[in-house]
Amino acid sequence: MKPQQKPFLLETYNDGNPMDMKRRSFLTTTLLGTGAFQLSPAPARAALEKMKVTRIRCYATPNAKPTLNQSTNIVTVETDQGITGIGEGGSKETVEQCGAMLIGDDPARIDQLWQLMFRGYFYPAGREKLHAIGALDTALWDIKGKALGAPVYQLLGGLSRDHIECYSTGFPRQGSLRETARACMEAGFRAFRISVADPDKDQPFDAHHIVQKTHQNCLEVREGVGKDGDWAIDFHTRLELPQAVRLSALIESLEPYFVEDLVRSENRNLYRTLRQQVRVPIAVGEQYGDRWDSHELIEQQLIDYSRVSIPNVGGITEFMKIAALCETHYIGLIPHFTGPVATAALVHACSVFPGPVLMEILGAGPRAEPHLPACVSFERGKLWPNSRPGLGVEFDPQRAQLIAEITERSRPIRTFRRPDGSITNW
Repeated sequence: MKPQQKPFLLETYNDGNPMDMKRRSFLTTTLLGTGAFQLSPAPARAALEKMKVTRIRCYATPNAKPTLNQSTNIVTVETDQGITGIGEGGSKETVEQCGAMLIGDDPARIDQLWQLMFRGYFYPAGREKLHAIGALDTALWDIKGKALGAPVYQLLGGLSRDHIECYSTGFPRQGSLRETARACMEAGFRAFRISVADPDKDQPFDAHHIVQKTHQNCLEVREGVGKDGDWAIDFHTRLELPQAVRLSALIESLEPYFVEDLVRSENRNLYRTLRQQVRVPIAVGEQYGDRWDSHELIEQQLIDYSRVSIPNVGGITEFMKIAALCETHYIGLIPHFTGPVATAALVHACSVFPGPVLMEILGAGPRAEPHLPACVSFERGKLWPNSRPGLGVEFDPQRAQLIAEITERSRPIRTFRRPDGSITNW
């Protein structure tokens, strides 16, 4: 049974079976003449044609967020072969600086361009700049998939799973916490997530009492999800070490799927102490960027799940390298929620990972975005890979605001290369 087609591709499935993606004629008719960037219908080729990056644009979206690490700016990378890649993230300034380094280069050399953007200035990229690199890198993967007529997950090795289970943050309130947790399970999500309790209005954050209040909330949630359901909690780095340990001990018997961000993220060495005192699964990483931010936590097995996300780490290229570290140390992936295009990228990246994966989704599921007539495929608490080329995303620029356009190449620092052509530091 095929579900009814919808004007916005927040696609649905019936009975857990992937829907037939026969929407090309509809999208072509709907978007013809709007200037929308559509998916390339070209069949797979034996080899990539030589291409050059000719122009990069950055757009502010209708539902832009003020925090950089949740930027929903759309970044497009255009080529001289008429293929446009779509990414998401960064700020106007960081996209301009990083994007200018790509003009004139071959977009197929994705890893080399990542190295160039990351290492091509006086200092290696910090977390804010990584966000722009992540947007551009994601767009480069989209270009390559479209050029080959294949979804990105095929370029990354092919599917390891049929779908991606999700948990909900901020599931729509259904009265009590107990009732809300039960409704979340009934909606098909794998787990229901709450946070450390807020203080009452106009009251200070008294950690001792907050721990007591949070424990009561956890008891209610555990009852709501039932014996076959799962739940999780985010400490939001609000607690100091003694309170984080105490709350973890109080909820241990309630079997949380994971406990997130127990303490502040700056001092990663503190997790050596936490690991000895906490017996619930630990998830950390949403505040981190590239692999050097979190490799010690992974290699010393101080966490059970990595929360790093796209574009925050620097895009698909860097995410896959972190995923390889996690696989080596039997650590699962639970990416932090992000914008819709980056979520689509995460579906591709996580679909090929052989270890445990759980995706964070806000509310009851992704909402349709007017500027993205085709995006992720979601139904019954699950994200489904689809067979559209590239990321499988379509962008209508008429529903967004152009804030930057880059056509001139800029590399103020000389690039040094080894004899084999690979990049080394300046």
